[in-house]
Amino acid sequence: MYQRKSEMMKKALEKTEDAEKYVLKKLEDAWAVCHFNHLPQWLQDNDFLHMGHRPQLESFKKCFWSIFRLHTETANIWTHLIGCLIFAGLAVYFLTFSPHHQLKLIDKVVFGIFFAGAIVCLGLSSLYHMLSCHSQRIGKLFSRLDYCGIALLITGSFVPWLYYGFYCDYFPKIFYLVLVSTLGTLTTIVSLWEKFSEPNFRAIRASVFAAFGLSGVIPGVHWLISQNWITAASLRSSFICLISMGVLYITGAFLYASRIPERFFPGKCDYWFHSHQIFHILVIIAAIVHYQGISVMALHRVENMCPSSVIDSVKSLSAFSMDSLALKN
Repeated sequence: MYQRKSEMMKKALEKTEDAEKYVLKKLEDAWAVCHFNHLPQWLQDNDFLHMGHRPQLESFKKCFWSIFRLHTETANIWTHLIGCLIFAGLAVYFLTFSPHHQLKLIDKVVFGIFFAGAIVCLGLSSLYHMLSCHSQRIGKLFSRLDYCGIALLITGSFVPWLYYGFYCDYFPKIFYLVLVSTLGTLTTIVSLWEKFSEPNFRAIRASVFAAFGLSGVIPGVHWLISQNWITAASLRSSFICLISMGVLYITGAFLYASRIPERFFPGKCDYWFHSHQIFHILVIIAAIVHYQGISVMALHRVENMCPSSVIDSVKSLSAFSMDSLALKN
C-alpha cells in the first residue's frame, strides 16, 4: 500500500515538473510587441510607427507563427502572400485551363514571364516581412531579395506588352526587349548592394524603381505613334490599363518614400493603413490591371495578326526576291 502511494506521488511530481517545463517553454516562446525606441538599431526603419513592432525573434519558427499575431508587419506579410497565391492561381488557370485556345506556346511563355515576375516578387516580399526580425544577417539578405523581386516584376511586366505592342515590328521589339532586360539586370545588381536596403536609402530605392518603370515611356510613345490605337477599342483599353498600372506603381512608390500618411499621423497608423501597406495593395492592383491590359492586347494581336500593310510589304519583298532570282537565271 505504501509503495503504491509512493509511486502515485512520484507520478504526480513528474506531471507537475512536466507542466512547469511546458509553462516555462511557453513563456520563453512568448513575446510582446514593443515601442520603436526599444528595437535594435538594425530593425529601426520607420520612426513614424511608434508601437506594435516585433522584437528580434531568433527563430524561423517564431517568425513564421508571428504572421498570425497583430503587429506592424502583419498586413505587409498577408497582402503580398495573398497576392502571390492569386497570381499563382491565375498562372495555373491561364496556362492550363484558359479558353484562349488560339494562344501558342510562345504566347504562354511570354505570359509565363509576367506571372513568374509577379509570383517571385510577391512571394519574396512576403518572406522578407515575415523574416525581417530574425537577425540582422537574415533581414539584410531577404531585404535584398525583396528588391530583386521588384526588379523582376517590372521586367516581367514589360515583356508581354512589348511583345504584343510591337508584334509585327521585329527590330523595335527585339531592341526594346533587350533594353528592358539590360535595365532589369542592372537594377537587380544595384538591389544586391548591401547599403541599398538601409533606411536612409529609402528615397533612392523608390527613385531607382520609378526610373526603371518610367523607362517604358519611350517604347510607349513609339507604340502610340506607330499604332492606330485611336480607332481600335481593344488597343485603347490596353493602353488605358498600361497608364493606370504606371500611375498606381508611381503613387505607391511616392507614398512609400514619403511615408504618407503616418508622417502626418505619428503613432496612429502603427497597425493599419501605413504607407508600406498601401504600397503593397497598390502593387497588387497594378499587377492585376496590367494582366487585364496585356490579355486584351494578346487577344487583339492573335485575332487580327499583323496589319495588312505589313503583310503587303512582306509579299512585296518576297515578290522582289523571286524576280531577282528569275533575272539571274
